[in-house]
Amino acid sequence: MSAPTPLHESRLLGRTRIHALQAGGQRLDGGAMFGVVPKPLWEKRIPSDERNRIALGMRCLLIEHEDGLVLLDTGIGNKENAKFLDIYGVEATVAGHRSMLDAALAAAGFAAADVRVVINTHLHFDHAGGNTSRVEGADAATVVPTFPNARYIAHVGEHHYATHPNERTAASYFIANWEPLLASGRMELVDGSRELVPGIRFRATPGHTPHHQSIVVDGGGETAVFLGDVCPTAAHLPLPWIMGYDVEPLVTLESKRALWGEASANGWLLVFEHDASTAWGRLEHGAKGYSLASP
Repeated sequence: MSAPTPLHESRLLGRTRIHALQAGGQRLDGGAMFGVVPKPLWEKRIPSDERNRIALGMRCLLIEHEDGLVLLDTGIGNKENAKFLDIYGVEATVAGHRSMLDAALAAAGFAAADVRVVINTHLHFDHAGGNTSRVEGADAATVVPTFPNARYIAHVGEHHYATHPNERTAASYFIANWEPLLASGRMELVDGSRELVPGIRFRATPGHTPHHQSIVVDGGGETAVFLGDVCPTAAHLPLPWIMGYDVEPLVTLESKRALWGEASANGWLLVFEHDASTAWGRLEHGAKGYSLASP
């Protein structure tokens, strides 16, 4: 399996430069990724392999903010074992780098130490796993902040949900991705749809998890929304195309409906976290519903 490419894409968002950083590739079951949508429909958009898995990315967004670099989500990190990586079809390493995210940061001209703020949409392992890193040669339980000069931000409701899992949700949450940060005072838990740093705010998009947040970025004359898992790929733009992984799919439906209305009315740029090839685009609303506008 080859990982999604390229590692790094950049553009201006108004007066702000943003960078789409590929933190790795995944292959997950296509049926799980598209829920009740029949395979003859979804495989026209994303073909599956012999194990019924589709290629996905783990895209993070780096923002050149006037207060310092801000990173949205962190991918899967480097802490999981070979069996885990095989189950989820993960490729997240690059020779000479601690992780693919480190390599993507370098491709953009930066290093982990340059990041000042890290914001998590939610705390699933493929979105918050890169918050912390395994120390090479140390005990497997020894982890350190991946971004040594950053403060981390997550939603307080998402943290409560992550730390009170049930039989269905427990496999998605690993406390090593956030607990050391909280214990050391490096992570702040916030409530509500609020501004996190000037021009960057949470926007509640529940459904995938009850407190899932998308992140709205005002670049100065142009706005983007980092979608997280409310719409993981461009193939999920139609309102009823919702993941089987979502714990409240009908809530996701209403989150998408409200978000698409706001994004299309205001011309927001959508940033896709799990699309293997499409980093961003704008909504088009036609007779057949929502789709990605032609470049």
